[in-house]
Amino acid sequence: MNRLRTPDIASIALPTLSVLLALGVGAVLIFAIGINPIVAYTSLFEGSFGSVYGITETIVKSIPLTLTGLAAAVSFKTRFFNIGGEGQFYLGALLATWVALVAGELPPILLLPAVIVAGLVGGILWIVPSVLLKIKFELNEIFTTLMMNFVMIYFVSFMVSGPMREPGGILPKTAIISSSAWLPRLVAGSRLHAGFLLALFSTFIVWWVLEKTTLGYRIKAVGASSKAARYAGMDVSRTIVIACVIGGAFAGLAGVLEVSGLHHRLAEEISPFPIGYGYLGIWVALLGRLNPLGVLVSSYLFAFLIVGGQSMQLRAGVPVGMIYVIQGLIVLFVISGEFLTRRRR
Repeated sequence: MNRLRTPDIASIALPTLSVLLALGVGAVLIFAIGINPIVAYTSLFEGSFGSVYGITETIVKSIPLTLTGLAAAVSFKTRFFNIGGEGQFYLGALLATWVALVAGELPPILLLPAVIVAGLVGGILWIVPSVLLKIKFELNEIFTTLMMNFVMIYFVSFMVSGPMREPGGILPKTAIISSSAWLPRLVAGSRLHAGFLLALFSTFIVWWVLEKTTLGYRIKAVGASSKAARYAGMDVSRTIVIACVIGGAFAGLAGVLEVSGLHHRLAEEISPFPIGYGYLGIWVALLGRLNPLGVLVSSYLFAFLIVGGQSMQLRAGVPVGMIYVIQGLIVLFVISGEFLTRRRR
């Protein structure tokens, strides 16, 4: 029984310890620049939990992080290291916006599903080439998915600055999409939208697939040892393709929800600078140990740091870059802990 419980305890203890260590090191760094860390962290918590706006805004920020985290986690499970969540996010947002603008006269019961499907297709389309290059020619997926991010980011920048720019507008963004393609708000007076429910449902779906289906068993088997899985008669290439298609779809869905649920248009800066949702999703997946429920919790933690970090900057004068330092430290400690744990075993 102890052998069965140990991994569960470790899966909670390691991320928790990593977060505490990162906050501790962050406190030292904050003190080193002449700011009281107690005041800074008080502002951090009050910014995220001190008001209804802070709580709802934290949930809003967690939505794309949950989906891009799931996208990374599913593909990582097969040892296909998808770094292209950012590009898949952008293409999902682009196709969703295009459908919403072109078919804006359709009723909500038709337009909203069409917009969501377009985003899912966009995410899938932008990961499939890297998967095929990996399977057919053994090209490193880290480089191909990373390079494809830049291709799509600059392509979207071109589209919103030229062909799709709002008529008469100056800024690089499209016109407002039809309200038939908007997701409903869950809390009046806030930006919290129904995409939160879709993110929760997506988390459940991934958990169910991984834990309750033969596909999930194959995905985990391929990740554990592709040679052993192939020897057992599994189609390794097909399993990788399916896992990556699922991951790309979730990254594309994240782009859809940012357009339909939040901004109601596509803008050049729809993913935050300097670290976009696609890249942050990788950190979320690592902190969540590639577990769907862990990804959900991890996404909320990173959203808490983003929203609280803005408050910390305004109230305590802490540079916003310190939040990225703390986020990086969390991931660094998680990876280090994983390495030390495996080496000890």
